[in-house]
Amino acid sequence: MVQVLWPVGLGVLGLVFGSFANVVIWRFPRGESLSSPASHCPACEHPVRPFDNVPVLSWLLLRGRCRDCGVSISPRYPAVELASGALWVLAGVRFGVSWMTAVAIVFFYLLLILSFIDLDTMRLPNPIVAILAGLGLVAVLVGQLTDVAVAPLLAVGGVLSQPLAAAIVGGLLAGGVSLGIAAIYSGVRGRSGFGMGDVKLLAAMGPFLGIYAVGVLFVGSVFATVWAVGSSLRGGGSMSMKFPFGPFLALGAVAMTLIGPQVVRWYVSLFGM
Repeated sequence: MVQVLWPVGLGVLGLVFGSFANVVIWRFPRGESLSSPASHCPACEHPVRPFDNVPVLSWLLLRGRCRDCGVSISPRYPAVELASGALWVLAGVRFGVSWMTAVAIVFFYLLLILSFIDLDTMRLPNPIVAILAGLGLVAVLVGQLTDVAVAPLLAVGGVLSQPLAAAIVGGLLAGGVSLGIAAIYSGVRGRSGFGMGDVKLLAAMGPFLGIYAVGVLFVGSVFATVWAVGSSLRGGGSMSMKFPFGPFLALGAVAMTLIGPQVVRWYVSLFGM
């Protein structure tokens, strides 16, 4: 029963929190309060009724339109809710009933919010990135002081088996490598191609992923390259166009969290090691 109820319960909670993620994604970049006014239609400003605020289901029953004015409601709202629910389930399946599941949920949830804000604004807000890093460091310190597996989510041996050491080294390397790439790109091309927000985000991943945070940069770059090539072939842009990199780093972080060791073993095997 636990094996069934655990992911189901997490999925439901993820959907509910996905609704709040939509609020943060919309209001935070605009400097609006996250608590007031209550959820309302952006067109007619009529408050959303409680029975119209059920994640995904309400959007489907209303056929994607406001009950009061009939204006279309973006399908992105249920998409964010579904993504949140799926990420919560993935975290629960990956780490089981443990503190690491809670840490992974926080990690995935904040990455989801940051990704959509980046898509909208081409910015990764410093306060949210700082919250991500701060919560990760708290989890690392709890693990360091209690010897309970909390964070980083992916462990390695040797000196880096200590949570605090793994977090610091992972954050410094991920941030440092990305900063170096940004500097080289800027020097060669004469323009910025890698935002400081991305550098800060990668550094903030150190407490959650340890040394594996470095791999996020490379996995995220693969996702971004595939997207850019596909977009170019479809005539939707060119390989040199500017696009938000945060969502691809988030995808890379989720992938590394779920299958990081397997990805590293596969990569190493390419060189016969």
